[in-house]
Amino acid sequence: MKNYLVKDLMVPISEYATVVLGTPLIEAIHVLERAQEAYTISKYQHRAIIVLNQDGHVVGKISQLRALKAIETEFDFTDQIEEIRKFKFSENYVAQLRDKYRSREKIIKEETLREVAAKKVEEFMQMPTPGEFVSEDCNLDTAIHRLIAGTHLSLLVTRGEQIIGILRISDVFAAVFHEMMTIAENKNS
Repeated sequence: MKNYLVKDLMVPISEYATVVLGTPLIEAIHVLERAQEAYTISKYQHRAIIVLNQDGHVVGKISQLRALKAIETEFDFTDQIEEIRKFKFSENYVAQLRDKYRSREKIIKEETLREVAAKKVEEFMQMPTPGEFVSEDCNLDTAIHRLIAGTHLSLLVTRGEQIIGILRISDVFAAVFHEMMTIAENKNS
């Protein structure tokens, strides 16, 4: 296998969808859409928005899943679920109850969308955890281990103390399995 380093596969922060603290969520979504349209190097589009502080340093990110969670209205079914779990009902049964409860009313309402669109990104962003960082000079084996061990979809790439890029699982997957196909084809030749 080629000796890839993280910096060979990362997307530089300058090419990523970024917003600063205080940006309304709707503006952040517009930035993500523009970044997806402009990013043509890979067939895999951006799936997160990087949040920067006023000094331009990365302080968090908002994944597509996190943005969707922001529009889901809050309802308090957690206590009931925990109570049901005490009786050892299957997860499938608990999921059915949750779906039944949620089906009683429309969850995503126009007023909710309007309210969430105006909220600031820091209300939804995920702060990076220690396992989400990888040095630009690390080999791909280390990066793959961190992605798998933390079940991350991306890692923040560092140069010293500075975050300089994003290593996406989709780019790692493409590189590894492209290499696998090349090896398989050479073996059959």
